[in-house]
Amino acid sequence: MIGIIGGSGVEEISELADSIEKKIVDTEYGSVEVSLLIIEDKTVAFLPRHSAGHTCPPHKINFKANIMALKEIGVSQIMATNAVGSLDIDVGPGSIVLPDDFLDFTVNRERTFYDDEVIHIDMSEPFCNRLRGAILANSDCIDGNVVDGGTIVCTEGPRFETPAEIKMFGILGGKIVGMTTLPEAVLAREKGMCYVSIAVVSNYSTSISKDKLGVEEVYEIMSAKKDELIDLLFNTIKELPIDYDCECHHSLDDARM
Repeated sequence: MIGIIGGSGVEEISELADSIEKKIVDTEYGSVEVSLLIIEDKTVAFLPRHSAGHTCPPHKINFKANIMALKEIGVSQIMATNAVGSLDIDVGPGSIVLPDDFLDFTVNRERTFYDDEVIHIDMSEPFCNRLRGAILANSDCIDGNVVDGGTIVCTEGPRFETPAEIKMFGILGGKIVGMTTLPEAVLAREKGMCYVSIAVVSNYSTSISKDKLGVEEVYEIMSAKKDELIDLLFNTIKELPIDYDCECHHSLDDARM
C-alpha cells in the first residue's frame, strides 16, 4: 500500500480517487484518522500530518502514532509533502526539492520506536532513492525548478529561524529548512518503510530575503502549487509497481546488537 502524508490542499487528491473510506486506526501511541483511496486500482492511504483542518502545530504532531498507523494498515512506501524555506538564493519560492540528506535540529520530539532495545538504524541514504527516482521521472508536470538532492534542515518550531541559525545551517551544508520532516523519516525507516520528502519551497529563509517572514506567503505558494503537487503524486502513484523490493524494507536486518 502507498501512503501519502500531506498538509493543506494535498488532501484534494481524494477527488481523483475511485472510492474513499475514512478509517480510525488505533495504535499504542494514539488514534489516527486515515483516508483510504482507490487510485488506478491501487490502495492509497492519505494522512493529514497536522490533523483535519491543519490544527496541530509542528512541534505537537504525534509522529509515532502517524507512522505506526500507516504501518499497521499495510503501507510500505510513503510520499510526504513539506513546506520549506530556502537557504539557497538560486532555489526560490515555488521550487520543488527532493532532499537526499538531513540535519536534525529538533529538540523535544519522540525520535525513535526503540527506547527499550539496542537498535542502530543505518541512515547512509536517509530518503528512499527508488521513490526519489520515481518522482523525478514524473516531474514534467511541475512548472518551475525541480531540484534533485540537497540537505533539509529540520527545526523544532513553531517559530521561524533566526538569521544566525540560517547562517549556521548554510555553513553546515543545508539547502532548505522546515519543521516536519523529522523524526518522521527516521521512524519510517525504523519500521522498514520507504520514505521520500517532496519539499515545496514557500519562501526564502530569514535573512536570505530582505522581507520578514509571514505565514501568508507560505499559504499562497502552497495554494499555487497545489494542482501541480496533486498531479505529481497521482502520476507517480500510477507508475509505482505493486510488486517490488527495496533496501528500506530490510533496515532491521543488521540493526540489532
